[in-house]
Amino acid sequence: MDPREPAPPSSGGAHAKEEHDTMAEPFKNTPPAPDDRGEMTKANIAAALAGESQASQKYLAFADVADDEGYPNVARLFRAVAYAESTHARNHLSVLGEIGTTAENLKAAWGGETFEIDEMYPAYGAVAKLQENKGAQTTVRYALKAEMDHQGIYDSTLKGVEGQTDLGPETIRVCPICGHTVIGDAPDECPVCGTAGVYFKEF
Repeated sequence: MDPREPAPPSSGGAHAKEEHDTMAEPFKNTPPAPDDRGEMTKANIAAALAGESQASQKYLAFADVADDEGYPNVARLFRAVAYAESTHARNHLSVLGEIGTTAENLKAAWGGETFEIDEMYPAYGAVAKLQENKGAQTTVRYALKAEMDHQGIYDSTLKGVEGQTDLGPETIRVCPICGHTVIGDAPDECPVCGTAGVYFKEF
């Protein structure tokens, strides 16, 4: 055979069989199963979760910039990769065993918001004030106020779910600048940052 010609496809071998076995399983809309073996591996997956989550949000912000600068297809690329990164984050979260039932997830979400309200953002805000970082003070204040919204909404929603009742059909509206969140009508003006209510994003 001419050495310049590509080798023919392999007709067997361990690698070929392994690839076939992996690809033969039909697609399932579920992430990898939880697995807690190995403390170092657990720490690695937790670090990867943080990195992928940050990348997803970063790329969504980059997409908005590309849109504003007249590059809609670059924006589309950023949003596609952001979706991929969020998929990686979801998979990592599953392996860590941090995705539960709706009631369990609401309790976890409430706990996360409570930690941010009681401990994280007050401490971060105090440091930002001490160091006179105005931008950091603003972003911390925005987040802290929004987490208070979320804490209350999660609390009432959990009570409903525990009674086998879904959240009502009212529109959920979020301020695109500070994250202030309301169920129902938007205010005429955001009470946190002053953004006009007509700009609130609807869900």
